[in-house]
Amino acid sequence: MSISSIWNTVYPILIAILCFELIIIVHEGGHFVAARLNKIKVNEFSIGMGPKLFQFTRGETKYTLRLVLFGGYCSMEGEDEESEDECSFSSKKVWQRITVVAAGAVMNLLLGFIIVLVMVCSNDLVGTPVVAKFEDNAVSAKYGLQVNDYIKSIDGMRIYSTNDISTAFSRSPDDTVDMTVMRNGEEKNLTVTFATEEYEGKQFINMDFWLLGKEKTVGNVLSQSLKETVSYARSVFLSLHDLIVGRYGISDMSGPVGTVSYVSQAAKTSMYSLLRIMALLTINIGLFNLFPIPALDGWRLFILIGEGIFRKKLPTKVEYLINAVGLVVLLGFMCLVTFSDITKLF
Repeated sequence: MSISSIWNTVYPILIAILCFELIIIVHEGGHFVAARLNKIKVNEFSIGMGPKLFQFTRGETKYTLRLVLFGGYCSMEGEDEESEDECSFSSKKVWQRITVVAAGAVMNLLLGFIIVLVMVCSNDLVGTPVVAKFEDNAVSAKYGLQVNDYIKSIDGMRIYSTNDISTAFSRSPDDTVDMTVMRNGEEKNLTVTFATEEYEGKQFINMDFWLLGKEKTVGNVLSQSLKETVSYARSVFLSLHDLIVGRYGISDMSGPVGTVSYVSQAAKTSMYSLLRIMALLTINIGLFNLFPIPALDGWRLFILIGEGIFRKKLPTKVEYLINAVGLVVLLGFMCLVTFSDITKLF
């Protein structure tokens, strides 16, 4: 095997790992900045996990680079233990602690918006949910869909952006969908059948029409970027719903191994594909961290909001126990998903 072929195999994986690490750094950086703004002492800010490669101290904070570039942390005084330091996390007011805990997820969502903004700016036109033209022999045209139809909803799912259309089609159980469109100022309800194509053993709708693009302006670029970001966020909740109702199983989920695999494949395809999956990934991580699951930021937010409402702090031992149990369950679930990822590789 030549050096070039080895490099062509390795570099997409390296890009995937660096992209994932960037998302983690942005998340932990959010905690770090919020902590400093609230005058909370940060003992260590680490990039990566495992053995220490390099470390320096500035002020009261140690900045560390570790061997495994697949994680990181922002360790604050009094975050997981009692501390008498007036600059500790535990000594601050509830609203200040809420700000610090939520900052990581907020930064992930902000990063997602910035990536989507770059994607929208890179396009020649700004997409709209308006039918521009049909492919030759388009099946959907035979069922009443027309040029200039503004697509309002698909199977009851409200359409705000072009990304919503592909999401709605991907969730359809068959080749027929109910569409609501605006035509000449009137609302029309259509039942439209499409041709399908197979991908990884599953049938998906083949979208046989093009969408109308508009010339870019500052206003519609920002508006479209925000809509696409919200669309990506909504797809996270839709995926969670589909998982709960049994539409998807463990084999359809991806852990760290699967994520690196998908990102590396996107890196081989194009920069746009890489940005798209990065946007979806950082938004996913940001939202998932806000879920009230023990060991995640969302659980700590839940506890802090309860403390703010009832003016009573959950006993430290109880909080530690819940977090420990939650972490064990979460790690067990990650191991299960990772095992599924590995079996897919072989």
